[in-house]
Amino acid sequence: MNMGDKLNLTMKFDLDKDKEKQAKAVIIEVYKALEEKGYNPINQFIGYILSGDPTYITNHNNARSIIRKIERDELLEELLKAYLKNNRSE
Repeated sequence: MNMGDKLNLTMKFDLDKDKEKQAKAVIIEVYKALEEKGYNPINQFIGYILSGDPTYITNHNNARSIIRKIERDELLEELLKAYLKNNRSE
């Protein structure tokens, strides 16, 4: 395919995939920071998601700022997707 043919194609941009990747990266990074500081990451995530209070998340490794890059509903959506993907019986 030459350059002229490529200019006639429409590229697909998938914002959902980018958000999904970003949410996964945030979850993993914040989880590690919480674990390093000796917190129970699951309990801290639940507290943050339910209340919206960022003090449930440690400042260690900038985790509190990192988690605020993603909306809580997007974090919850990603966690639920991962859970269902790994626990669905087919």
